[in-house]
Amino acid sequence: MELKLEINARKTFAIISHPDAGKTTLTEKLLLFGGAIHEAGSVKARKAERYATSDWMDLERQRGISITSSALQFKYQGYVINILDTPGHQDFSEDTYRTLTAADSAVMLIDAAKGVETQTKKLFQVCRQRGIPIFTFINKCDRNAKDPLDLMDEVEKVLGVESYAMNWPIGMGPDFKGIYDRQTEQVERFVEGSSKFSAKPPVSGALSDPKVQEGIGDSLLTQLFEEIELLDMAGNAFSQERVDRGEVTPVFFGSALNNFGVPNFLNSFLELAPAPQPRSTNLGHLNPETPSFSGYIFKIQANMNAQHRDRIAFIRICTGRYERGMNVIHTRSHRRLRLAQPQQLFAQERTILDEAFAGDIIGVHDSGLLRIGDVLTEKDGLQFEAMPFFSPENFARINIANALKRKQFIKGIQELQEEGAIHVFRDLNVGVEAPIIGVVGQLQFEVLEYRLREEYGVQVDIQHLPFEIVRWVKSDPKTVKLLTESSMSTVVMDKDENYAVLLLDEWKANWLSDRYEIEFFMQPEGKGISLD
Repeated sequence: MELKLEINARKTFAIISHPDAGKTTLTEKLLLFGGAIHEAGSVKARKAERYATSDWMDLERQRGISITSSALQFKYQGYVINILDTPGHQDFSEDTYRTLTAADSAVMLIDAAKGVETQTKKLFQVCRQRGIPIFTFINKCDRNAKDPLDLMDEVEKVLGVESYAMNWPIGMGPDFKGIYDRQTEQVERFVEGSSKFSAKPPVSGALSDPKVQEGIGDSLLTQLFEEIELLDMAGNAFSQERVDRGEVTPVFFGSALNNFGVPNFLNSFLELAPAPQPRSTNLGHLNPETPSFSGYIFKIQANMNAQHRDRIAFIRICTGRYERGMNVIHTRSHRRLRLAQPQQLFAQERTILDEAFAGDIIGVHDSGLLRIGDVLTEKDGLQFEAMPFFSPENFARINIANALKRKQFIKGIQELQEEGAIHVFRDLNVGVEAPIIGVVGQLQFEVLEYRLREEYGVQVDIQHLPFEIVRWVKSDPKTVKLLTESSMSTVVMDKDENYAVLLLDEWKANWLSDRYEIEFFMQPEGKGISLD
C-alpha cells in the first residue's frame, strides 16, 4: 500500500515546444509556484545577470536557449513532480525525443501569436505515437495574438487532436484582462508586468460579481459570454478517459513571463495528469507497482559539475522502489552494480537520495560502463522498448589544433559520443586524431567546439563535409572494396566497428544500390526505431 501511494503521488512530464515559445520561462514559473525556487531567472533578464535555473551550461545562459535536457524535481500539494525540460531547437531533437520516453505526459507550449509551429508538430507526433496525454498551454496572451477560437481550431486541424478549453482568455494582446475558469466559473484578472503599473489592483472573483464585471468592460464581457456559450454548445465534451489516451488535449491560456495563469494550470494539471504507467517490455506489460526495482538510462551527461568533471547517467525508474546502496543487474553486460550515491538533480544542484520510486528520475555516477538505453534491474533478462535512433544529416572532420592535447581530445570525443550528442566515424585511412563527426543539426557543431574548448581545454578546427546521409552495410569485403573505390561514397567505421557509408544524397545511394545490388541499411544492427 505504501509503494502504491508513493507511486501514485508521482507526476513526471516533459515540456515541449518550438523555440522561443517560452518553455524555459514556464519551467521556471512552475518551480517558483511550486516553492522550489524563490526567484525565477527570466531568460530575457541579461542585464541583471539572472539566468534560467534549469539551464546549467554556460552556453545555454549566453544564448538564452536550452541545449540539454534538465531533470528537476520538487514537491507540491502532496505530489512529487518530475519536470523534464527539453531543448526546443530542432538541432537538439535527438536528446528531446529520448527524454520523451521517460515522461508519462507532456505539456505542449504554444505561442499565442504564432500558433502551432514546425518543431511542435514533430514533438507532438512523438507523444502521439507513445499514446501519452498532452496538455496545452497557450502562452503570451498579453501580447499581440491570434484569436483564441482560431488557436483552438489550429490545434485540432494541424495536430489532429480534439481540444477542450479549461479556461478562456478575456480579450487578447493589449486588451487582455484575465482568464475565466470554466470549471469554477471564477475570473482571475490579469496583473500587468513590471513595465506598467496599475493604480488600482484588478478585482478577481465570480463572473457574476458586478465588481468583477465592471473592470472588464461591456464589450469584452459580451464577447466572453458569446464565446463561452459557443464552447458549451459546439465545443468538444471533456473526457478524462480520452485525455488519458491522448485523444483530447486540455487547453489553458496565460502568460508565463508575467506569472499569469500558471497556478491555475498547475493545479488542474496535477488533478488530470496520470501517475506512472505500465511499460512495454520483452516480458509483457510491467506494472509500476511491481515490487522489484527496474529502470533504464535515457540520458548521459558529462561535466555537469565543472569542478569534478563527472558523468551522470539519468535513470527513469519504471517499477518498484530504489533504496540507497542497492545492488542491481546491468542487463547488457549481466554485471552486478551497486548504486551507491544516486542523486536528485536540480540543474547543477545535487541531493543524495535515500529512496526513490517508479516515476522518479535519478542520476548516478558513471565510470564509462553505462550507455543510453541500458536497463538496470533486480532481475536479469528484462528489456524495455528500444530507444529511438537518429541518423545524422550533417558531417564534418574534426582536427585537433595542438597535437599535445591528443589525449584530452580523444577523451572529449569519446565522452560526448557516449552522451549521444554526436556520432563518431573513423575514416579507414585516417587515425583517431581526425574523426568524422555526424550530427542531426548544424548547431551541434557549435556546441561540440564550445564543450571541447571549455570542458577539455582543446581547440579544434571543424572542416565541414558535403555528405548528407549515412547508410550501413554488411561486413562483406567485396562490397566494402567497391564502395571504397567509388567516387560517390566514403567508407567509415562507427563506434561499434560496423561499416558505414557516407553519401552525398539519397539519389546516389539509390543509384549505387541498383547498379551494384548493394543493400543499404538506415541504422546499425540492433538499434531502436529510426526517426529519420
